[in-house]
Amino acid sequence: MAADSEPESEVFEITDFTTASEWERFISKIEEVLNDWKLIGISSGKPLEKGVYTTGVWEEKSDEISFADFKFSVTHHYLVQEPGDRDGREEGVEDALPLPMQDLLCMNNDFPPRAHCLVRWYGLREFVVIAPAANNDAVLSESKCNLLLSSVSIALGNTGCQVPLFVQIHQKWRRMYVGECQGPGVRTDFEMVHLRKVPSQYTHLSGLLDVFKSKIGCPLTPLPPVSMAIRLTYVLQDWQQYFWPQQPPDIDALVGGEVGGLEFGKLPFGACEDPISELHLATTWPHLTEGIIVDNDVYSDLDPIQAPQWSVRVRKADNPQCLLGDFLNELFKLCRRKESTDEILGRSAFEEDGKEVADITHALSKLTEPAPVPIHKLSVTNMVHSAKKKIRKHRGVDESPLNNEVLNTILLFLFPDAADKLAEGFESRASTSSGSNPPPENEDYNLFSQFKSAPSDSLTYKLALCLCMINFYHGGVKGVAHLWQEFVLEMRYRWENNYLIPGLANGPPDLRCCLLHQKLQMLNCCIERKKARDEGKKGNMSDRSPGGSSGDTGKVADHSGDNLKETDKEVGKSWESWSDSEEEFFECLSDTEDLKGNGQENGKKGGTKEGNKEPVNLKPEGRLHPHGKLTLLHPGEPLYIPITQEPAPMTEDLLEEQSEVLAKLGTSAEGAHLRARMQSACLLSDMESFKAANPGCCLEDFVRWYSPRDYIEEEVVDEKGNVVIKGELSARMKIPSNMWVEAWETAKPVPARRQKRLFDDTREAEKVLHYLAVQKPADLARHLLPCIIHAAVLKVKEEEVLENISSVKKIIKQIISHSSKVLRFPNPEDKKLEEIIAQIMSVEAIIARARSLKAKFGVEKCENEEEKEDLQRFVNCLLEQPEVSVLGAGRGPAGSVIHKLFVNAQRISAVPPLDEELRRSGPSDERRLNAGSVSDFPPPTGREIILRTTVPRPAPYSKPLPQRMYSVLTKEDFRLAGAFSADTTFF
Repeated sequence: MAADSEPESEVFEITDFTTASEWERFISKIEEVLNDWKLIGISSGKPLEKGVYTTGVWEEKSDEISFADFKFSVTHHYLVQEPGDRDGREEGVEDALPLPMQDLLCMNNDFPPRAHCLVRWYGLREFVVIAPAANNDAVLSESKCNLLLSSVSIALGNTGCQVPLFVQIHQKWRRMYVGECQGPGVRTDFEMVHLRKVPSQYTHLSGLLDVFKSKIGCPLTPLPPVSMAIRLTYVLQDWQQYFWPQQPPDIDALVGGEVGGLEFGKLPFGACEDPISELHLATTWPHLTEGIIVDNDVYSDLDPIQAPQWSVRVRKADNPQCLLGDFLNELFKLCRRKESTDEILGRSAFEEDGKEVADITHALSKLTEPAPVPIHKLSVTNMVHSAKKKIRKHRGVDESPLNNEVLNTILLFLFPDAADKLAEGFESRASTSSGSNPPPENEDYNLFSQFKSAPSDSLTYKLALCLCMINFYHGGVKGVAHLWQEFVLEMRYRWENNYLIPGLANGPPDLRCCLLHQKLQMLNCCIERKKARDEGKKGNMSDRSPGGSSGDTGKVADHSGDNLKETDKEVGKSWESWSDSEEEFFECLSDTEDLKGNGQENGKKGGTKEGNKEPVNLKPEGRLHPHGKLTLLHPGEPLYIPITQEPAPMTEDLLEEQSEVLAKLGTSAEGAHLRARMQSACLLSDMESFKAANPGCCLEDFVRWYSPRDYIEEEVVDEKGNVVIKGELSARMKIPSNMWVEAWETAKPVPARRQKRLFDDTREAEKVLHYLAVQKPADLARHLLPCIIHAAVLKVKEEEVLENISSVKKIIKQIISHSSKVLRFPNPEDKKLEEIIAQIMSVEAIIARARSLKAKFGVEKCENEEEKEDLQRFVNCLLEQPEVSVLGAGRGPAGSVIHKLFVNAQRISAVPPLDEELRRSGPSDERRLNAGSVSDFPPPTGREIILRTTVPRPAPYSKPLPQRMYSVLTKEDFRLAGAFSADTTFF
């Protein structure tokens, strides 16, 4: 059977040589990519301007091809040029060299500071690289390298592409490339040598010239001159003679009594270590001809002081430790903690037993006493006494995360009104410190509205700074929990004793600020209402109507029709005269029959047939002052503006909760009606106040005062021919079942002081205090992080003004724009917050580098104003540019400073650590002479040499073509990159 099967297998072994092999397919794919990128044909361009490789824009595009199952990435690198420069065609293109060959001889862009390695080695403006797609893949064998080079050569020949094509071989870290460029009748081969150990004959110029000439193999006896460009790089690492200007923060001063705690309002700034690690000086001889200088193994003319061009770059320390960045990062770490305040500090500081529990149960009784208990002195000690008393039960004084001195300093900083003052003096002071002054209108102050943080002069902002400092310097998360506990106790103390919270603007919560700030503002509103009510009871001032003038102007403005009363209905209202007595106040909170009485039966008897009029036999109550211009339509008596309730202030979480409740009512008729009733509570209250103040009034009277635009007046001619003004309600007020009409019919003549409160300050204050008490340190850090970012941005701006760095100004604008987008929404993502913090840290590092360089170059010590400006400009350029040319090379102001830096570093390195013998050996002059024998500069860290010439190759009658060789020598690396051109027509 086996014998029978052998002939059959031989019969079917047919090789079809017409089908494409993998190699041919690979070449075809290369050609296809070159065609897609339109790299076919002869392109020409202008000679490149000086420095364009650094200042111009480089772009790249990539594609992927495969040789069998081995994938390669093809990348086109090119300098973006004007359309005319790239696509222009020239006459006589047959004689012109391809553009890459012209670039080999161009001297305008030698040693670019920031470019692809092939650009630095060969000076090309455009090239294509074929490299293994995976980072760990490599083309190692010689046969594979030759196969790839053959593929490149065939693809270039088939397409007529004049762009150089490189193939990356060996491991990627070695950056080894071989390549080819083809033109009409010419070809350039790109070759490379990379060694770890440097042969001694290649460490100087003469040896490299020998290599270059032997490689060219020019048959001409008088060899054309070789053009040379040389760069020696020197590295300065020793800054010992220059101290780092950053002063560490004085921890003792932060809590010392003599400072007064003001340091708690400031953020630290600056690097803890030198952010500049090295200075690289490149001394360049750009145009030299062979024979002008000598550089061999025994002697060299290459003195850096004599170099015509100097350029400097600085190496920055990787992620230098900066104070502001550390502060922000530590607070951000706190945001991720899970523990509650009770878990951190042990048992709850609010837990009490025995007699104190009974005191807590009588909290409401205490709140509703006829008059607050008089406290003659208000001091930090009094404020925190109860807190300390409770805390001592569960831990000793020594165990407290914050000692008393630090705690008192912080509380004095947060509550400056808490110094020892008489109660009367405090009250007058509290009224002025509660934010009545208009805030400064400038861009920095208004940043809080973009960041949703808090104004920079507010209590919330100061609290954020204090917590940040406590977290960093004084006990970490335990210190934060302790301070927050004290803060909450202080808030309750102020609520119970009617002391306004300082550092908060008057009025309802500002929805532009963070939620914590809104909660504190809400608590202040509650204290203000409670204080006014208690004072009204205490002094029996039920008939007092303060703020009348402002109310008058507000209502007159309403009458003019410019603004609806709804938009500004809080003007001219007062809580101070709401309650004549304690009984009346509590009576209005219950639905008793007495409340339903008080003349309201008479209101029903009077009926509403005649224009919804109220009976005139009621006694007017709750009048603020006469309107001045309006009179009632029917009785003709003056219209009085009533004392009305202010609408309830709302924080954003309450508004959201309310909107959810309203949305749940649905879209049915009943739901819509109930929603309208809920939303018109304030309107109903104002109607009842108006009816009580104006007996006999009608809906038209109310509308004329409350919403003038809904009362339309027209001039008409009466029966006698006289022109009279006649008015009527607007169309929306005449709609059947109108909410205004319905509310007017249900409204009873009840003055504001007897109405049910729209804003229950007692309940709201307890809600706020509970909200504050249950906040974990992590929640607190989340609330206050926008304030800290706000403070950090202000700090960075303040420090930048001193340095005036244009790049920093741009980054600060980006930070503000980015932060305003991220912080505007609740619960921003951690990743985005980290990005903002990283941006702030980068700005801090840049400013720290600027200060470091200014100190090293002695900018401030320079007496000559012109030289000082030059040095300042030089320092700013070092920060913003990868490499900066030194004007005047070694003889300019910056050059002389750099020279001194190297000289000092050399002298320090030359002196042994224990130089006792030198001290004894002779006088100081002799030692100075000995020090002078030390070279000013260390041995060069890097030597770069570019050799160029134009010779006929390979035969004497061949076309003269550009030849180039680049050499770089460092301590651990030696590389030769050669581009050798040959005539393919006459060889």
